[in-house]
Amino acid sequence: MRNAVLFVALSACSLSLVACEKANDSSSTGSGSASATGGGGSAGKGGAGASTARGPAKGGAPQVAKPVSEVRPPVAEDLAEYTKDLPGDGPLVATFDTSMGAIHCELAADKVPRTVANFVGLATGKKPWYNPRTRKVEKGVPFFDGLMFHRVIPEFMIQGGDPMGSGMGGPGYNFDDEFSPDLKHDRPGTLSMANAGVHGGHGTNGSQFFITEVPTDQLDGRHSVFGYCKEVDLVKAIARVPRDGNDRPNTPVTMNHVTITRGMPK
Repeated sequence: MRNAVLFVALSACSLSLVACEKANDSSSTGSGSASATGGGGSAGKGGAGASTARGPAKGGAPQVAKPVSEVRPPVAEDLAEYTKDLPGDGPLVATFDTSMGAIHCELAADKVPRTVANFVGLATGKKPWYNPRTRKVEKGVPFFDGLMFHRVIPEFMIQGGDPMGSGMGGPGYNFDDEFSPDLKHDRPGTLSMANAGVHGGHGTNGSQFFITEVPTDQLDGRHSVFGYCKEVDLVKAIARVPRDGNDRPNTPVTMNHVTITRGMPK
């Protein structure tokens, strides 16, 4: 019954890049939101990206980071350029080397090439991005290195990819959703983009992503799935570290590096 109530509460808002206020303790426990405004966002059990099960943040619509003119959104054709030097011919795999262990995720490059190109380009540093801390455009600098999972929710997901660690940061640009009928939030370990919904007719994907620990089909059509991950037990462990009222880990769980390979690394 508790889970049913929670899912109803979550379905009222989509996972977004902004944190949501707790409606009350009974409906917000174990819930959250995932979004990606300009790369930032938050994820919650009823939507992944713009808002959480707690409801929209005070002030109305999610705040979306303004794109930076020096960097551009990804296009599908970028993927060939970003992966041309990779040896082998297997599927693209992203290995998250975290402070708690490794997570291996197979990327759906053939289904959602633009979304995968964005992730691969940021992970390898081949895609330029805007650093909100230095206020400079970074080239040749891996985006995810050293970033934390800033939102962790048991029985739901872990969320990362925000250079500010606040749920509002991103790479300096946004891009539209990319969906495939073959990619669903139908299993534990789903790798998907956080976002803040559609604003002004444009998507709000950037750099923030989440990995689920349970099926979350209520997120289908709201968040772009771009891969599936193996080490769900580690995802669950990260989701259960001590956290504050905003689902932020008390002790940061960080991504040391994200490596892109063809085929599972040996």
